[in-house]
Amino acid sequence: MTAQTRAFATHSATEPLGLFSFVRRDPRAEDVAIDILFCGVCHTDIHHSRDDWGRANYPMVPGHEIVGRVTEVGAGVSRFKVGDLVGVGCMVDSCQHCGPCGKGWEQYCDSGSTFTYNGVDRQDGSPTYGGYSERIVVSQNFVLKVPENLDPAAAAPLLCAGVTSFSPLKHWNVGPGSKVGVVGLGGLGHMALKLAKAMGAGVTLFTRSPGKEADARALGADHIVLSTHPDQMTAATNQFDLIVDTVPYAHDLNPYVPTLAVGGTIVLVGYLGPVEPALNTSPMVLKRKSVAGSLIGGIAETQEMLDFCGQHGITADIEMIKIQDINAAYERVLKSDVKYRFVIDMASLKEGA
Repeated sequence: MTAQTRAFATHSATEPLGLFSFVRRDPRAEDVAIDILFCGVCHTDIHHSRDDWGRANYPMVPGHEIVGRVTEVGAGVSRFKVGDLVGVGCMVDSCQHCGPCGKGWEQYCDSGSTFTYNGVDRQDGSPTYGGYSERIVVSQNFVLKVPENLDPAAAAPLLCAGVTSFSPLKHWNVGPGSKVGVVGLGGLGHMALKLAKAMGAGVTLFTRSPGKEADARALGADHIVLSTHPDQMTAATNQFDLIVDTVPYAHDLNPYVPTLAVGGTIVLVGYLGPVEPALNTSPMVLKRKSVAGSLIGGIAETQEMLDFCGQHGITADIEMIKIQDINAAYERVLKSDVKYRFVIDMASLKEGA
């Protein structure tokens, strides 16, 4: 039967998140019902809540880094059973028949993937509400198996931060002998360091902050380059096969292009918008260097990432919070005051507002 569901939501771009109640749909034949245990807090949650990208639909229940236990399955579900530890990431549906979907790239669906929150259900037109809630109902095709050997709270950020870092590393064939740079040490950056190191790459962190060296090395960095230090940047010339740029705001990419090896690529995973200042194409044309972008990962790739993390014991470094502290957590994220991902213990919803 339909389930009254408690959550935290915002009702406008300027309103804090607070207690909200809505009805989750009954599971359809292909659906999995999940009791949410933990939900990560992504910078995207803040952007959407505050309508930074101009696409907000209110009321909004954010959250797309979800880990929980299956409580019910539809009659047509074959991949999951009650009690399974599962995850839900940024998407809950896509057309599943276009070219990108056929390649397992549901995130690039020609008609637009259906996002876990701030979206519209393709079948009944209802709004999608995310993981800052007690439970969720999702098609089995968009539910992931979470390895039981991983801490479920620390595994939650893998559903976005993890796969956002993993996808470009896989696409650009990172492996033993690869040289990978990571720009920025936050939720995405710390996962990129861990994953690239586990793939066998030599890993370098680019940072503006001298005090991050010890943390970066503990996370897997072999080298640290201060991007504000001209001599260190010059010494890094022609080195990197791939640079994963995790910075979430407009910044100058030009100083990083010379650090790429011939044929190397800078991939942007944290920032959406125009590049400022303008990109000088000369060093790109002369040495076949590229600037690219990457968005999360497809469902099969997300499962591959989770399995890889299970095999290597990789999870996010997290700070656990209660849902009642979410508004303060948002302010701390904006100040980069978290190492490196907030995760909400959804049991705290039982405590009310």
